[in-house]
Amino acid sequence: MQVIEVKTHQDEQAFLDVARNIYRDDPLWVCPLDNDIKAVFDPKKNNFHSFGECTRWILRDTNGELIGRISAFINRKKAYQYELPTGGCGFFECINNTEAAQLLFDTAKFWLSERGMKSMLGPINFGENDMWWGLLVDGFTKPYYGMNYNPPYYQALFESYGFKTEYEQISNRITTSNPFPERFTKIANWVAGKPGITFRHLDVSQMDAFSSDFKEIYNDAWQDFENFTPITDATIRESFEKMKPVVDEKLIWFAYVDGVPASFVVILPDINELIRGINGKLNLWGKLRFIWNKWVVGHKRMRAIIMGTRKKYQRFGLESALFTKLKEYTEPINRYQELELSWVGDFNKPMLSIHQATGATFAKKHLTMRCIF
Repeated sequence: MQVIEVKTHQDEQAFLDVARNIYRDDPLWVCPLDNDIKAVFDPKKNNFHSFGECTRWILRDTNGELIGRISAFINRKKAYQYELPTGGCGFFECINNTEAAQLLFDTAKFWLSERGMKSMLGPINFGENDMWWGLLVDGFTKPYYGMNYNPPYYQALFESYGFKTEYEQISNRITTSNPFPERFTKIANWVAGKPGITFRHLDVSQMDAFSSDFKEIYNDAWQDFENFTPITDATIRESFEKMKPVVDEKLIWFAYVDGVPASFVVILPDINELIRGINGKLNLWGKLRFIWNKWVVGHKRMRAIIMGTRKKYQRFGLESALFTKLKEYTEPINRYQELELSWVGDFNKPMLSIHQATGATFAKKHLTMRCIF
């Protein structure tokens, strides 16, 4: 077996092709867009390169066949916030072979060790945790775009190398035709009727203002979580730019208390419904298929990417009201059938309680795992 660091265009293409080889016979897998994966490793498109570094490798067997891949990275804003200096590995794909997996993990470990790291989290992303984050261990159903999907045997490969669970990531599911529980609806209506509380959905023509509101709420809401680092304007701009091709303005809602940005929920239609069958390639045929799927096939599924409420307003019930605003829009048009609330760490009890209050049911469990060197 030979590990090759990605240096050339051909290597980059091979890195993408590994996944196509692994999932060739899996009817549930939808190939992510090649451009989105490449963007993670492009300093011009991922601002995490300004405070970190990353690389990636492919693995070939003795016949030259692609059998695995992995990436490794260091986010210097977070690496030293842990008890041990910690890097990350991600975009792991491998045949069901312990020796092959160990060689990939060893390669990432050695690269990180050379740069002073003492442990690695994986599988994670060199970016925000709303995309490509966690090892799927329960709920092997149709994946939503950006949510890691992998064969069940990956868990054994990670655990046999020495990875242990750092935290669990829980995703829950709402069937949109089902009414919210009575108590949830009662609270939502009471909140929506209170003086001084207003709601606005996203208006892309005022993106700068909404981005500012998002940043203000996000950095306040998460400031007390362990290893939190404030989100930057550059990261928000990149994220909203990626949303543009599929964004539905009335799925993204903000709540304000006396004009102060207080809470938000960001929901996107599931891109996987639009890119199934294009094999990750947005060439001319891929673009035509994308447009056809968007306007003819349409969306049936949504994914809640992120929710947040400023600490001061976390007992106001604003989240309930935001969900009813969403339902007021989706119910009459009868377009969306399912909403996945993904993902919430097992350490975030208040947000898991909100999931429960909506009547959501279990959908998936991912693990963020750590290997100590």
